[in-house]
Amino acid sequence: MGGGMTLYTLDEIRARTYKPKDAWWTVLLVDPLAARLVRLVAPFRSVTPNRLTVLAFVVGVGSALCFWRASYPWLLAGALLFHLSFVLDCMDGKIARLRDESSPFGSWLDYVLDRLRVLACTVALFGGQYQATHDFAYVWLAGLVIFLDMFRYLNALQMGKVRAEIGLPEPDAAVDAPAGATVAPSWWKYRNLLVGRRIRPHLFSGIEFMMFVFIVGPLVHQIVAVTLLSALLMGAFELLLIYRLYRFTQAHRPSLSPL
Repeated sequence: MGGGMTLYTLDEIRARTYKPKDAWWTVLLVDPLAARLVRLVAPFRSVTPNRLTVLAFVVGVGSALCFWRASYPWLLAGALLFHLSFVLDCMDGKIARLRDESSPFGSWLDYVLDRLRVLACTVALFGGQYQATHDFAYVWLAGLVIFLDMFRYLNALQMGKVRAEIGLPEPDAAVDAPAGATVAPSWWKYRNLLVGRRIRPHLFSGIEFMMFVFIVGPLVHQIVAVTLLSALLMGAFELLLIYRLYRFTQAHRPSLSPL
């Protein structure tokens, strides 16, 4: 095409923009669509990563406005807009990697707007349900969602620092079963199969938590049940990561020299 526009193939986009490991929701339900949309918009230099980040936030605010209306048709619209917002949010990183346009400010903007989008959708979804039902349980659930979203980010940040300090490999790397392992070999095959498909064995991460709360719960019109189940699953997987980190640090503690 004229005007210096660069065209990319889907294979090139996959090779240059897909993360080696990602959440199963992203791998299965987002990347196939996001990669095709990236192929459409990547030739246009006016479509920048930061503009996509802002657009994802604006669509997320639209999702929140729908959630606030509380009735099922609006919940359905809010869930669809939230998924679209997440697709756009994945596209900004892909465009940045494809064009080598990543920047510290872009990372900051993406992080801050992600957190604001989650906060707005949490207040709107559970606040709207509280206004409609006057059931105070929705207020407690809103607090639970905000707390867990904060905790999983802080936990990931600190665990990353500890892993870097002590040389702990990434928790989802494909590896062979260690000698003397008590876990069944079939588990290691299953684990490596997931990683080979770019799916993290950490099957219920913060991404799945958000998608279940803001998409699955509204879609099936079971907001309380899905939120509680999602909170339980994410909490269990986070505790598992913490336990694995603890075991590794205990097994590799440096010996203390006598005074």
